[in-house]
Amino acid sequence: MRRRILLPAGLGLALLLTVRPEAQAQRVLLRVDPPADSAKARYGPNRAFYRHLYLGYAPVVGQADGPGADLRYFKSAEFFVGVRHKYRLTRSVAAGFDVRYARLAYHLQQNSQKLLPNSSQHHSESLVVSQLQLEPYVRVGFGRRGNVIGHFVDVTGWGGWALATSHHYEDRPGTGGSKRTVVVERDLDYVRRWPFGLGARLGSGRYVATARYRLSDTFTPQASPTYAELPRWVVGLELGLF
Repeated sequence: MRRRILLPAGLGLALLLTVRPEAQAQRVLLRVDPPADSAKARYGPNRAFYRHLYLGYAPVVGQADGPGADLRYFKSAEFFVGVRHKYRLTRSVAAGFDVRYARLAYHLQQNSQKLLPNSSQHHSESLVVSQLQLEPYVRVGFGRRGNVIGHFVDVTGWGGWALATSHHYEDRPGTGGSKRTVVVERDLDYVRRWPFGLGARLGSGRYVATARYRLSDTFTPQASPTYAELPRWVVGLELGLF
């Protein structure tokens, strides 16, 4: 009778001693792994935070406010490259900001009405403004999606600082018997250094249609009163690099 009681008790004690170290190891794993997994889960296209590169091209749209500043369209455009930061607020609403470099070039038509920056005519001529821009935005996403950018509409406001302003022109044939002469005038005192405006974007994944409107004037008070305000719209496409 005693053997029947002691044998099951001994087997139970041995089983308990065998299982206990494994149970302790499982508890350690459960304490360590979830924080690392949750940190990874916070970053992604449709998660708490995301960041990616992008580039784009946006031609100038519209006409100058007066005579003497006709443009060569499509060639007159803004090329830009930047980094976009996105923070998800709710399931369908996010906010963030862009930091980018933008090179805006106004290519001037050469005709008898030309006044900007003077009446001289050349083989080609342009005004170029190179800028650093900051653009906060609010995003509303729509449609079915998982951990992807999906479909969205952005409303933005932007401002920038002109790193460089320049007037380029080329003459053919050039002076002194040369085939061509290229001249670049820098640090133009008649072009504003602090542009700002509003914008909107409509996107699907990495492909985005963008439009920006400049609220600030192109020229400073030191500019000639004959200078017509240049078109305020740029409309184009951008490509997300992710």
